[in-house]
Amino acid sequence: MTDRPYADALILFGISGDLARRKLFSALYDLTAAGALDMPVVGVASSEWDDETLRLVARQALEQAGDPIDDEVFARLAANLCYVAGDYRDHSTFADIARRASGATCTVSYLAIPPDLFDDVVEGLASADLNAQGRLVIEKPFGRDTASAAELNEIIHRHFPEERVFRIDHFLGKEAVQNLMIFRFSNTVLEPVWNRHYVRGVQITLSEDFGVEGRGSFFDQVGTMRDVVQNHLLEMLALLAMEPPVSEQPDDLRDERVKVLDAIETLTSDDLVRGQYAGFRDEPGVASDSDTETFAAVRLEIDSWRWAGVPWIIRSGKGLAATVTEAVVEFARPPRPLFADGTSRPGPNRLTFRTKPSEEINLSMQAKTPGPAMVSGPVELHLQHDRARGADSYDRLIGDALRGDAGLFAREDGVMEAWRIVDNVLGEGRPVVPYERGTWGPQEADRLLGPDWNWITR
Repeated sequence: MTDRPYADALILFGISGDLARRKLFSALYDLTAAGALDMPVVGVASSEWDDETLRLVARQALEQAGDPIDDEVFARLAANLCYVAGDYRDHSTFADIARRASGATCTVSYLAIPPDLFDDVVEGLASADLNAQGRLVIEKPFGRDTASAAELNEIIHRHFPEERVFRIDHFLGKEAVQNLMIFRFSNTVLEPVWNRHYVRGVQITLSEDFGVEGRGSFFDQVGTMRDVVQNHLLEMLALLAMEPPVSEQPDDLRDERVKVLDAIETLTSDDLVRGQYAGFRDEPGVASDSDTETFAAVRLEIDSWRWAGVPWIIRSGKGLAATVTEAVVEFARPPRPLFADGTSRPGPNRLTFRTKPSEEINLSMQAKTPGPAMVSGPVELHLQHDRARGADSYDRLIGDALRGDAGLFAREDGVMEAWRIVDNVLGEGRPVVPYERGTWGPQEADRLLGPDWNWITR
């Protein structure tokens, strides 16, 4: 096993941005409380701040998050926080960073910045020798398509080998998403039925009941396919479909996820329905003739021995009827109905992994309904997770990067396979289908299900 030293400094580029206020400061506090962040934490941005300003902003962000703040823990975090203001194209900025990192030899550099700045930052880190043993953590989106992702990889690999590149997808840090692996591979009762012989189909939904929320300019350039389908939802699919890894080592876990992506057929226009909610073009920053999708539904096939012929349906959108993130595995019905009342057929067994609005797992079974009649009805076996402080996905993923554990990060070959799957339809020539806010998207998406299947979440 490769020796992975614990990091001795954390450098956060883009510390003045929205992600830091919403997620990163809370993660830094929680890691400090757990004793996992006793090192220099260097915030970097172009804003004319100083150390005290950074500490004040961090305190304000924690207060806005609403969780209790232990003054002793915050004092320890504040003592480690320092700030460098500068231009990412100026190598003197990186000399200042190295000085504030206090001679650290194994730094973790977190790039919460636009991809068009990656080149400048990677070159700057190398100019100060911060890449020698350092790790690079990169926020999505990792490219806009296959070609741009390949170009980004080339830029990064000039100074960072792949084993020290951590492409973060916060979805993989969620407790309920990680539980997909635990639930599958720690319960032998599932393995005999986890295949094309018993699984009728899988539906993965990521729906939001709100719109672009002031991010119209960004979203108009990205769209749902790039924003969540190519990364979050294909990763969720891979966790559900992967074969058992040979060990818990990071690359063994990632090998199996990549194999799933490699077995997915490239999407065609017939596999995709794109929609746009009414009023999107009126959002600030959105083009008046925008054809960007705020809704996407795709039907995928995994060409493997285990999954051949099983439909995998992914659906995501904004302005929909509810905010839900879940994967539902629907099993085949019994060969003939028994214990039915003659008016309806018993429903199929379903296993649901949900991360929003709550983290839970549900198994839908059939059992006898109360009363004299021998009739079955659905019952739910329910497991709900209560998220403790310190269990946020960014806490977990930053902590893993500090330890050098890449198991929950995307690898180069997996990213490239995911782009290969969607690349052909990113320039889809058919116009988006309009839908009303508060619905479940355009009815045209129903055709992806086939004649005898319905959307499970309605």
